[in-house]
Amino acid sequence: MGSHILVVEDHPQNRYLMTYLLESRGYEVEVALDGAEALDALETRIPDLILMDMQLPKVDGYEATRRIKADERFKGIPLVAVTAHSMRGDQDKAMAAGCDVFVTKPINGEELLALVDRLLKR
Repeated sequence: MGSHILVVEDHPQNRYLMTYLLESRGYEVEVALDGAEALDALETRIPDLILMDMQLPKVDGYEATRRIKADERFKGIPLVAVTAHSMRGDQDKAMAAGCDVFVTKPINGEELLALVDRLLKR
């Protein structure tokens, strides 16, 4: 079985694209539509990697990331910020929240897969 990846994304097209790409590479994908769902999902199964949209309803990606990285059980999980906001301050804000890597939308499929493969040492 492939590595388990949690994709936290509220936009249907982005969610579909990431899921399609990752599953085509043999990864097992779980989806959460907002930060609250992501936090709930972690209580059921701990993923090998998290792809986190930062602009989310309910609990945004910044707050969800802070909560995830503050928990001893989850702080070692690589967490990738995936956002349409690409200003320097946005990257700094994501990294300060605890993100390990920052990726901007629109998503480049090959770059995303290369990054995921590298983070999961495949």
